[in-house]
Amino acid sequence: MIQQSSGPFSSRQIQSSPWAVAHAEESAQAAFIRRTYLHLAGAIAAFIGLEIMLFTLFLEPLEGLMATLFSSPFGWLLVMIGFVGASRISQSWARSSQSQVTQYMGLGLFVVAEALIFFPMLWYADRFAPPETISTAAIITGIVFGGLTGYALTTKKDFSGLGRYLALAGLAAIAFIVCNIFLQLNGMGTIFASLMVLLAAGSILYETSNIVHHYRTDQHVAAALGLFASVALMFYYILYLLISVAGRD
Repeated sequence: MIQQSSGPFSSRQIQSSPWAVAHAEESAQAAFIRRTYLHLAGAIAAFIGLEIMLFTLFLEPLEGLMATLFSSPFGWLLVMIGFVGASRISQSWARSSQSQVTQYMGLGLFVVAEALIFFPMLWYADRFAPPETISTAAIITGIVFGGLTGYALTTKKDFSGLGRYLALAGLAAIAFIVCNIFLQLNGMGTIFASLMVLLAAGSILYETSNIVHHYRTDQHVAAALGLFASVALMFYYILYLLISVAGRD
C-alpha cells in the first residue's frame, strides 16, 4: 500500500499491483509516460483556452465580483475549499476502472474548476501587476516543474513516502488560512505563499514518482490529473509572490 493524494490536499490509499508501471516492460512504461504527459499538456492547453474565454466573454460582468473577492479575507479560504473539493471528486472519477469516459470527465471537471478558481487571481494580475507578471510566473513554474520532473524520472527514486506529509501540510495550510481570517496575521502572506510553493514542489516529486512506480499502465488520465493539480498549485502561488513583490515596488 502507498499513500496517494490528488495533489497535496487529499489522502487516500491505492494498492501497488502487479500491473503497476514499475513491473511493465520498458516499451509499456515509455508509452504510459508519453500518454500521461500528452494528457497533461492537453489539460494545460484546455485551461488556457478556458481562461481566454472567461476574459473575453465574462470579464466585464464579473469584474465587480473579482474586486469583492480580493477585498475579502475569505478569498484564500474559498480558493482552498474549491481546490480540495474539485480535486477529490475529479480524482475519484479519474481513477475509475469501470469507464474511460468517467476518467476523462474527472480530468475535465478539474480543469474547469481550476479555470474558475484561477480567474480572480489572473484578473488581479492583469489589472494591477506589471504586464509580464503572468508570463513570468508561467515560465518559472515550467522551469521548476521541468527540473523536478527530470530529477524524478532520471533517478527513479520512490517519493511515495511524501504522501502523508503532503496531506498533513495541506491540512495545516487550511488551518493557517482560517486563523488568518480571524487573527489578521498581517505580513504572513508572502511567507505562506513561499511555503505553498515548496509544498507544490514536493507534490510534483510525489506524483512523478507514482508515475514511475505505482500507477497502473491504464491510469494515465489519473496520473495527468495529479500532475496538473500540483503544477496549478505551484503556478498560483508563484503568481501570488510576483504580485506581492510588484506591489512593494
